[in-house]
Amino acid sequence: MTPYHHAISSVKKFGGVAEDYIEVHNWFDETKSFTGNWTHRALRHHSAGVEWAVQKFGHALDNSDGRRIPVKFIAEQHVTEDCGFIPTVQDWLGGLLSAPAPWMLRVTKKHVEHELQIGN
Repeated sequence: MTPYHHAISSVKKFGGVAEDYIEVHNWFDETKSFTGNWTHRALRHHSAGVEWAVQKFGHALDNSDGRRIPVKFIAEQHVTEDCGFIPTVQDWLGGLLSAPAPWMLRVTKKHVEHELQIGN
């Protein structure tokens, strides 16, 4: 779904107009610019992403019907519409544990040497 279609769905569920909800739905889907496909959802479409939305937009917003709508409800609606449920971050990353790419396992020590200059 597009952010606009999510916003229309919010109108059906909570009242108001699409513009009342579009910013929340745009925020969830702005990560499409990173991947261009469904994998963008791994970045915000999870329980932590719902909480991040509350942190970003506040606990509630007032729609144009004068109703106060919890942002958590709007965020949960978005994630559920796209994923069918609200996954956790672990749900998204679980596949990496069973089949990590070799580069993911490469850990090297990195250090930076600094020159200390005292006086002239």
